[in-house]
Amino acid sequence: MSTTTLGEATAAAEPASAPPAAPRRSRRRGEQGRAAALASHGVLAGACLIALFPIAWLVFLSLGPDKDDYLHPERIWGKMTFDNYAYVLQHTNFFEWLKSSLIVSLGTTVIGVLVAATTGYAVSRMRFPGYRKLMWILLLTQMFPIAVLIVPMYQILSELQLIDSYLGLILVYCSTAVPYCAWLLKGYFDTIPFEIDEAGRVDGLTPFGTFFRLILPLARPGLAVAAFYSFITAFGEVAFASTFMLSDTKYTFAVGLQSFVSEHDAQRNLMAATAVLIAIPVSAFFYLVQKNLVTGLTAGGTKG
Repeated sequence: MSTTTLGEATAAAEPASAPPAAPRRSRRRGEQGRAAALASHGVLAGACLIALFPIAWLVFLSLGPDKDDYLHPERIWGKMTFDNYAYVLQHTNFFEWLKSSLIVSLGTTVIGVLVAATTGYAVSRMRFPGYRKLMWILLLTQMFPIAVLIVPMYQILSELQLIDSYLGLILVYCSTAVPYCAWLLKGYFDTIPFEIDEAGRVDGLTPFGTFFRLILPLARPGLAVAAFYSFITAFGEVAFASTFMLSDTKYTFAVGLQSFVSEHDAQRNLMAATAVLIAIPVSAFFYLVQKNLVTGLTAGGTKG
């Protein structure tokens, strides 16, 4: 047998070599596997359902025509109606409550954010005697519960003749909103380079000009968070509003809801419809500032 024939027979007897295995794809840093991704999405979906269920339930109850439909919610499906909304809009002081709530909330937002911004900026940029103690004093005011503050505030507003006035209630809400907003904005101003202030002074701007023309535009996300907090604080508060506002025409939404509760029962269907209508202005305000909320909430978190 020739050498060529023997080599061919040996090659035929050997098994064919397997193709080279494809390189295994390495997982990037921070990349989740399929099981982990499904688990995280499942948790997020469950959290969304938990958050949305009370809102959906409130809307569902507002469509029931009877005040006792909340005891038998399955009966609402066959008799859904918008009569509750029509009654609230036509036969209550809803629009008076809306006017009062907007005046108080927007007034608190404007005054509170202005005072908090100037306070936070001063503590962030200036080193005057006692500037650290000032911030701790502001934080100390948040320790007192509302029940403790109502009596002295009522006495002060009585002496100033501000009982049953929008200005008095705005000042009371500012005393609650300003300390937190000042801390928030101080942390945000710390993230803005000090060189911007120096550049403004080189260009001939006064300290107030530097603050209003250079710093505030850069601090828009922080201002959005402070404005949203001030607005929510004033819009949904009950204790101060029910104590300091005496006229029916000056009730805010939170106090107006109490008119549906009598000595013996409560008109829960009308309360639910009013609550849904109340949520509309808050949702609109949130939509206006939501672009800056996340940035403002996280920007001052790493630098105090």
